Amino acid sequence: MPHIPRRTFLKSSTLTLASPFILSTGLKGQNRVAANDRINVGIIGLGSRGFNLLNAFLADPRVQITAICDVHDLHYRDREWGQGTVFGRIPARTKIERHYGEQYKSGSYSGLLITSDYENLCQRDGIDAVVVATPDHWHAQCTLAAIQAGKDVYCEKPVTHYFGEGQQVYKEVKKQNAVFQTGSQQRSEPLFQHAVNLVRNGVLGKIKEIEVGIPPGYDAPQGSTEVLAPPVGLDYNQWCGPSEMLPYMQARHHRWWRGHRAFGGGVLMDWIGHHNDIAHWSLDLDNDGPTVVEAVDWTFPETDVYNTPHQYTIRCEYENGVTSTIASQNKLGTKWIGENGWLHVSRGKLSASEKQWMDLKYNPGKFRVQEVPSHVGNFLDCMKSRQQCLAPAETAHRSITPGHLGYVSHQLQRPLRWNAKEEVVIDDQKANELLMATSYRKNWS
Repeated sequence: MPHIPRRTFLKSSTLTLASPFILSTGLKGQNRVAANDRINVGIIGLGSRGFNLLNAFLADPRVQITAICDVHDLHYRDREWGQGTVFGRIPARTKIERHYGEQYKSGSYSGLLITSDYENLCQRDGIDAVVVATPDHWHAQCTLAAIQAGKDVYCEKPVTHYFGEGQQVYKEVKKQNAVFQTGSQQRSEPLFQHAVNLVRNGVLGKIKEIEVGIPPGYDAPQGSTEVLAPPVGLDYNQWCGPSEMLPYMQARHHRWWRGHRAFGGGVLMDWIGHHNDIAHWSLDLDNDGPTVVEAVDWTFPETDVYNTPHQYTIRCEYENGVTSTIASQNKLGTKWIGENGWLHVSRGKLSASEKQWMDLKYNPGKFRVQEVPSHVGNFLDCMKSRQQCLAPAETAHRSITPGHLGYVSHQLQRPLRWNAKEEVVIDDQKANELLMATSYRKNWS
């Protein structure tokens, strides 16, 4: 989309709903799926990650994107106005209409629902699946509204902002028999699948320790801390939604919002759903968890702009004798230390004490995790088959549970004994109260 001067980019910041969805029947190519067989998708959240998913769903010929929702018309994320990639409702509409317009003889496309009301999108007849790519504090609200309206859901990680929300989401998924995929896309990448196969087949021998490495949090404001009026085209009250409406500033908005607990759980909760998810997968603990969790060595930035940790370690013990550390000072990725050697995997790199283990053609044994062509593709396949996705809701919730418990442990300054089956802290009423607490604004639940 070409650069648009701020003063002219939108004469009116209000977008009206489009007319009913209509498509030309004259296809330019033969690769499109018949209209009755297409999966109609709505997307909530059109920032950087939302556009990544928009591109992935547009690329699949089984999909028709029929609705989009965001509370910001047009923005450049954390960059200066007009610099870099443009995001928001307007560029998303332009991208979708251009993409589909090129595939029809008419050269144009109309009928896309454009809204700032997520409930309007979720209640829309004819939508089969909803993609949730909002900041974390909106995940549960949008997901539950979609599932209860009979839609399947692809939701970014962490699956929810609060622990209790995660329980409610995975239980509602089961109740509604919905298909749910969490955006923990490392499960669909060959290096991570190979690493899990090695561990699950016992190639490393008995696992003694796991080191989960995730990046440090913000040690200082990542943008301007000047308190400003929200920009034209942004409904900031709705952007805050169920969470506290903090004074608007760049340092807590696009990209940097997760530094404050009102909106996210910091870099800790951003990344734990990736590398600790792989650790749990390798131990066959998708629906289980640790027995002891303790937060140690947490430090926080010297600013009131953020209240999430800069450096942190979470120590975990598991019933099978494995211990783990989830730490900002561990090497990024997941490392297993076993009786026969060690193995480390991160995005794009696999290393090990035995060279042969790094060969993806190496046969580790009979067990194999499910191999899928793509994370989005797996979601779409499961919508058709009604089978469980590679990263289902309960798995995603339990992968990040040590992070939720870490926050409680840090606040109470004591280790927590965890009953993973019942999902309660043992003999610790205060810890359970903190774990289940939310901080919704009035009239939100």
